[in-house]
Amino acid sequence: MSHRLRAFLLAAFLAPAVAVANPAVPERWPQSPTVEGQALRIPSISPFVPRDIGAETRRTDAVVTWFAPKGASADRKAPAVVLLHGSGGVMEAREMTYGRQLAAMGIGAAVIDVFAARRDLATSFVDRIIEITETMAIADAYATLAWLQARPEIDAERVALWGFSYGAMSSIFAANKGIADRLAGHFDLGSTRFAGHVAFYGPCITTFESVRTTGAPVLMAWGDADELMNPERCNALAAELRAGGSEVRTVVYPGAYHQWDGAWAGPRRIGRLLDGCGFRVDDDLVVRTDGIGIPMTSPFTRKLMLALCVGSEGYLLGRDDAVRERSNREVAAFLSRVFAGVGG
Repeated sequence: MSHRLRAFLLAAFLAPAVAVANPAVPERWPQSPTVEGQALRIPSISPFVPRDIGAETRRTDAVVTWFAPKGASADRKAPAVVLLHGSGGVMEAREMTYGRQLAAMGIGAAVIDVFAARRDLATSFVDRIIEITETMAIADAYATLAWLQARPEIDAERVALWGFSYGAMSSIFAANKGIADRLAGHFDLGSTRFAGHVAFYGPCITTFESVRTTGAPVLMAWGDADELMNPERCNALAAELRAGGSEVRTVVYPGAYHQWDGAWAGPRRIGRLLDGCGFRVDDDLVVRTDGIGIPMTSPFTRKLMLALCVGSEGYLLGRDDAVRERSNREVAAFLSRVFAGVGG
């Protein structure tokens, strides 16, 4: 064997099988990227609560807009982010804009419309909150992760989940090991899980009897003028996630209202406060109220549980572009660490 052939074979043996795209995410995000989204329907399920995840769960199709990562290929795999909207649905100013920005930076982005997939269940704002649950949102998220796992240009071990308000609660749910394992089993994901979880202004009203997480890092961010957020509860939830095995960073933006990255200049008062609400996910993955322990088994019991705890006052929301720039930098630093395999 010649020296040149020996050197070639040695280099081929030692080289990685597939290159991966640069994991660093820039602090300054492109302002108006022209990236076209692709409409997808991905097989999913509609479990009402985590315990319902299984073979008999009602099937549906997740409605997804996919923004393909610039420069990615089977020989140069890119990371990706799955985005979950809030109770108002997908917003052009928020999820769709983030999706285009991420794709322009070489990161795949899948924007899930949880409500669009379930219009047969509910269409009005109130009915959607009763009929369409956080568990359905995370089912769509794991279905999308399975779809990404099959994409030749995506590195499925570097996919983060980013949720907003209602979707932020789902992002935290998805970090719980019991829930993640059950969904991963249903969608044949093997050992693949989300590599990181971002929760923007998600009410911290649900905790877990089994605190063990997937081990993926978590970023929780909210504004100190957001009346929907209870700092004491959120810090307690962060401590619970840390105890479960995740590295957690909490960021509080002074003067920021709810939905600082939304469409409304505000401040504008909407919705209802959730100060009186507290839920717990048991080891058997049943969701119950704190205290008397009413189980959430149907839209009727969910409506009852919320009726007993939702306040009469609303909360302020308002867009703040300066805060959005700061949160972009925070997410960039977090994703860079996640995609580089640090802290997970």
